[in-house]
Amino acid sequence: MSTRRLTTAFEVSGSVLAMAYALLIASNTGNEVLGFSLLLLSSGLFAGWALIDKRWTFLLLQGFYATSAVIGLIRWA
Repeated sequence: MSTRRLTTAFEVSGSVLAMAYALLIASNTGNEVLGFSLLLLSSGLFAGWALIDKRWTFLLLQGFYATSAVIGLIRWA
């Protein structure tokens, strides 16, 4: 798989998971663990994209999001 195809796959799937996370958390329906799990997966995909494209500031941001996801999972699990 080419680098461009891989980064596109990471970008699209990471974005979809991040949107699902936001909707689950905002809905306040008791799906917080699932939502924060999706955030963790999303940040992992975005981190992969950042590594491939050498976007170091974006990688740092994904570290923050992953940390937020872990805190959310600990808090709600």
